[in-house]
Amino acid sequence: MNIFIRNTSGQPIYEQIYEQIKSSITSGELKVDEALPSIRSLAKDLRISVITTKRAYEELERDGFIYTAPGKGCFVKKQNVQLRREEGLKKIEEHLKIACELAKVNNVSKEELAEMLELMGEEWY
Repeated sequence: MNIFIRNTSGQPIYEQIYEQIKSSITSGELKVDEALPSIRSLAKDLRISVITTKRAYEELERDGFIYTAPGKGCFVKKQNVQLRREEGLKKIEEHLKIACELAKVNNVSKEELAEMLELMGEEWY
């Protein structure tokens, strides 16, 4: 697992770590019960504060992506597939809302928008 920190990003470093680990978990790159780097070693590798890394791990644990085994470290937690699907649907709805707003501003009809979505869908399936 590679984590890249962009200092030029407006996003806090702990959020960058959180998002990249979350993405590795949800994509299946990191498997259930797989150990994450220790907080201290990740901080050292990234040349950041231990507190920053700790915050990212705490948020990952709070959101159900990892669990901590005292004295052993942090590990990938089994994911609730239904909950993850629901989160994905919510994101899709947010993007579709933006697309609908853009369509309205640009005088694109519902039919044209539906046709665009249909054509895009053909590329995926």
